[in-house]
Amino acid sequence: MAAGFAEGDERSMEAAYRHWRPLVHSLARRALGDEREAEDVTQQVFLAAWRGRRHYRPGPGGLGAWLTGITRHKVADALEARTRRTRVAEAAAHALHERTRSPAAHAPPEPDRALDRVLVLGELARLPAAQQRVLWLAFYGDLTQSQIAARTGLPLGTVKSHMRRALRVLRQSLGEPAPT
Repeated sequence: MAAGFAEGDERSMEAAYRHWRPLVHSLARRALGDEREAEDVTQQVFLAAWRGRRHYRPGPGGLGAWLTGITRHKVADALEARTRRTRVAEAAAHALHERTRSPAAHAPPEPDRALDRVLVLGELARLPAAQQRVLWLAFYGDLTQSQIAARTGLPLGTVKSHMRRALRVLRQSLGEPAPT
């Protein structure tokens, strides 16, 4: 099995997957404590093994030891990614708190909501300045389109156009379906 795997034989890869998948998955699940992440890591391990099969050298532990080593690295990557996501969520919550400065913002939002906010803020930053300003005043300043027009000195029709274009761009870039 190992020799065929190293040579790129797909049947050997299938056999290796069937044989070693339970071990790889259980190691990942035990280290990560999350079934979905463990399944992702398991797939990443076998993908990395297939791509790096030319570097496989039979040793004392054989293919199992090599796959276990790849698993350790992929688990470490997953834990680092989890740490990064947590840091991003905390930073987004802090930035949101600083930006809004409302009494209700004392508790950080749920991590998923904070990540969504980071994505929206990133896409918002890509918009032209006039469209950014109109959206900020509407959604974060809680102003109506008429109030935005009065505050910015822009005609009401221009405010509406900026808002419509900006929302269309955000909808497309964030992957939400267009309204019917």
